[in-house]
Amino acid sequence: MKKDIFEHLSTDQLIKRRDVLKGASIGLGIVAIVAIGILMYIFTTNGFGFGDIPFAVFIPVMMLPVFFLPMLIHIGQLNTEIKKRNQN
Repeated sequence: MKKDIFEHLSTDQLIKRRDVLKGASIGLGIVAIVAIGILMYIFTTNGFGFGDIPFAVFIPVMMLPVFFLPMLIHIGQLNTEIKKRNQN
C-alpha cells in the first residue's frame, strides 16, 4: 500500500510549501531563459556557425528538464493532496 508522504503536514503547510516551490521554479525558469538568451547572443555576435559550436555548450540546455521535472512533479503531488483535503 502506498504511504501518504503529506499526512503529517497541515493544509496551511502544504499550501506554503506549494507556493515556495512555485516561486523557486519560476525563478529557475527565468534564470534558464536568461542564460539561453546570453548564449544565443554570444554565438550570434561572434559569428559562430552551427558546426563551430562545441557539443558541451548544449549540455546545460539539455539538462534543464532534469532540473525542472522533480520540482513540477512535487508541485503536482502537493496540488492533488490539497484538492483531496477540499482546500483551494
